[in-house]
Amino acid sequence: MTVVTTATNRTAAPRGTDPADHHRSAPVAWEVARVLAHAASQPLAACRVPLAHAARLTLAEEIRTCVPLPAFDTAAMDGYAVAGLGPWQLRGQVRAGTVWEGTLAPGEAVEISTGAQVPVGAGAVLPVELAVRDGETVSGAGPSAGSHIRRAGEDAPAGTPLAPAGTRIGPALLGLAATCGYDTLLVRQRPRVRILVTGEELTHSGMSGVGRVRDALGPLLPTLVDELGGEVREVRHLPDHPTGLLAAAVRPPQEDGIAEVVVVTGSTSIGVTDRLRQLLRAGGARWVVDTVACRPGHPQLLAGLGPQRWVVGLPGNPFAALVAAYTLLAPLLAGLSGRRLPELPQAPVTGHVRPAPRLTRLIPVAWEGGVARVIGGHRAAFLRGAALADALATIPPSWVDGTPVPLLLIR
Repeated sequence: MTVVTTATNRTAAPRGTDPADHHRSAPVAWEVARVLAHAASQPLAACRVPLAHAARLTLAEEIRTCVPLPAFDTAAMDGYAVAGLGPWQLRGQVRAGTVWEGTLAPGEAVEISTGAQVPVGAGAVLPVELAVRDGETVSGAGPSAGSHIRRAGEDAPAGTPLAPAGTRIGPALLGLAATCGYDTLLVRQRPRVRILVTGEELTHSGMSGVGRVRDALGPLLPTLVDELGGEVREVRHLPDHPTGLLAAAVRPPQEDGIAEVVVVTGSTSIGVTDRLRQLLRAGGARWVVDTVACRPGHPQLLAGLGPQRWVVGLPGNPFAALVAAYTLLAPLLAGLSGRRLPELPQAPVTGHVRPAPRLTRLIPVAWEGGVARVIGGHRAAFLRGAALADALATIPPSWVDGTPVPLLLIR
């Protein structure tokens, strides 16, 4: 996958139209753009990997229980496995990982540890703190039938689906798979991403000088791509001229026919230095989204070049680029990985925001007292609000202070 950064603003052209024909194209609604980006590709091929290598990948097949969970009746407390009414005569002990051979008769008990297999005939476990032991006799308030015993299959009978295909693999899922007896998992590999940051005005270290701007997207994008499930293969910085450098970067030789995404930030507008649309048009690109009806980030784009390469165009301003990446790049990577497009939770949003006619505004918010409160510092080139935010609120033109809106979670 390749990410290219440049600067751009434009209206969206439906697939099959000339993206330079601005007076005939119309921006795509923000929520529609997410759906189109997710549907633009098929999931990547699946492969099987050991559990140790599966973290942060995506399941390509569901996980099922191979045996009941737990596989046998298990003590849920340290104490005594008892049969019938007390007092009980001790017959022995059983620890986790061992088995007590034999069957308990009424009035008999064995000392037992949490996690140990409950002997045949035991009807309950008497917790050690409720028991009184006198030599080989145990007494205490008789526990109700089944107390402190986890029955075989109580968590999940054999064959129960536990995690569907399309689930991103985290620590808990790895532990669950191991519990079920899996040594390997069938997964989707992470989509490959190449990041190309363009712009004559950019500096890459220290303070920016007169007429120069410190590059924020070079550091921002690799981490974001990693969080979104992509694998960054390259980060390059390109000048706006000669324009052939951008064309070569967008269409490098593909490795082993593996699908990739090229993300270009900064060259998505219609200025004299913004060449991405002309480049894509000349290359016979398949337009998926050309401009989104949102603020910031409206000149973003998504197009296909050949069967296994996608180009995502992001604006050059950092916050606008971040919004565009969550709008188009995140759903595209989810689709390539075989993950569903997440539904956005809703919550009341409060704060000073001026809705924009016919546009969705994406505003940084943080949780405060059960509501999402607007954070200042969210101009297109300023990342303070996003850096402190828990989510981006999607503010429609009809929004009024305090009403719920969908939230794009970013933390």
